[in-house]
Amino acid sequence: MSQRYKIIVEYDGTSLLGWQKQLDGPSAQEALEQAIFNFCGQKVEVYGAGRTDAGVHAIGQVAHFDLSSPIDVFRIREALNAHLRTQEAPVSVLSVEEVDNDFNARFSACGRAYIYRITNRRSPLVLDKYRSWWVYVPLNVEKMRQGAQYLLGHHDFTSFRAAKCQAKSPLKTLDKLDIIQDGENITFYVEARSFLHHQVRNMVGTLKMVGDGHLNPEDIKTIIEKKDRAAAGPTAPAHGLYLQRIFY
Repeated sequence: MSQRYKIIVEYDGTSLLGWQKQLDGPSAQEALEQAIFNFCGQKVEVYGAGRTDAGVHAIGQVAHFDLSSPIDVFRIREALNAHLRTQEAPVSVLSVEEVDNDFNARFSACGRAYIYRITNRRSPLVLDKYRSWWVYVPLNVEKMRQGAQYLLGHHDFTSFRAAKCQAKSPLKTLDKLDIIQDGENITFYVEARSFLHHQVRNMVGTLKMVGDGHLNPEDIKTIIEKKDRAAAGPTAPAHGLYLQRIFY
């Protein structure tokens, strides 16, 4: 009798082409599937809750997979991490638990939380070069917070949607967009049931323009109403984005 397992995964996306398997480079999904095969000889598909892009990190990605028979969860976690280290994959399994066969990492989710990090200083980044967006011009965080208020709630987010987005509708409800400053570090905390492709990065890129004075906070309302990607700001770099948590 098969057993389904839910795992929580952390990964550094710097060298990955994202979560999903790709023909031309490494991915978190492929690394996990290879580790499972090396551990127990079973070829399985690992289904993730979110398809993060190349360069995007995760500290709380959730995934599930099925094994042909039950195995102790502690043994699974230890074995997978050992094989991931052998593969030199920038992926770590934080937890493993048995779940019912009707659990689906993606479709059972009722919410997703992301973090976006900006480092606002004149000096270039070294340690956080691939883990935060370096913005060297001063940012007015209070004005960014004012602009963010227009994004909360239910809207047509066409202006913040990537051209290749496959979502059936641009209508989404943004439940949270908090901007916290701690010295040179500015962190965006964003939550919704689901997001459009590049939505978080496009919102951050636009709010950065509010912070540096190129836009006024109230311009965000106009950008939403235009329903035109060209009206909004640039897409913020992938390396500042982290998939933080999946809600069930």
